[in-house]
Order: sequence, then structure tokens, then C-alpha cells
Amino acid sequence: MLYIKPSDLPNSGKGLFTKAPIKRGKDVIEYKGEIIPWSECLEREEKGKGGYFMYVSSKYCIDARPTKEHMARYANDAKGFTKKEGVKNNSFYEMRGKRVFIVARKNIPEGSEILVGYGKEYWDTMKVQLKKNRKVSNLAKPSKKRTA
Repeated sequence: MLYIKPSDLPNSGKGLFTKAPIKRGKDVIEYKGEIIPWSECLEREEKGKGGYFMYVSSKYCIDARPTKEHMARYANDAKGFTKKEGVKNNSFYEMRGKRVFIVARKNIPEGSEILVGYGKEYWDTMKVQLKKNRKVSNLAKPSKKRTA
């Protein structure tokens, strides 16, 4: 059984936790959502409706944003922007055709947060997006002009 509560990682929003121990190699949960072509994924991202995309192939992705009931979207990455000393990912993503599962990398004790690596490419993309957002934010600020 899994449940959602605030993440143990600072500034990470909600997290996915287990009510029972999970053995190494066992499926934790399937990453579910709407399977869409990449063109649709990119359109949604442009409209600011991204954030929960899971790469499946060069043709498809899973969009979990409109499906809050699918809890896998709440699994955080311990190697993200906000780290907690001594905390490491305890799971990994495994693709099986058009389906994606979170699998336990090691035995996960009851009450633990499920932490899964998003991958270097994801975090590199996030850094680029943050830089773009900062640039846009700075352009939107009114300039401070002195009047004599």
C-alpha cells in the first residue's frame, strides 16, 4: 500500500510513501497516465501543462498530470535540486513496452519515501528551463529610473 504526504526532501512538494515493506526487485507501482505522441507532449509543455511527462519512446510519452489518482507521479528524486544528506534513491524506472514501472532497487522499509532517479537529461533540461524563466522574469520587472 502506498500513500501521499509531504516529501522528506526539502522544497519537493508531495512524496510517495509505503505503508508496508517492499522487497528488492519488486514492482512498487506502475507509472500511469495518458499515453500521447511526443508532438502532443511538446504542445502541452509549451502551454505550461507539463511536469509529469514520462519518456516511453521516441514516439510516445505518458502524461500523468491529468490523472492525480495515479500516485507514481509523486515519487521524487533524491538527486534533484534539493538534497537531504544521506538520502539516496531506493528505486528505478523500468520500461516494459509502453508501460513504465517503479521497481525497488533495495529493500524499502515501511514508512519510507519512494525515491527514483529522473536521470541526468531531466535535470539538465530543468536547469535550462530555470535559466529561461529567470531571464523572462527579469525582463518583466520594471526598471528603476531615478527622477531628478
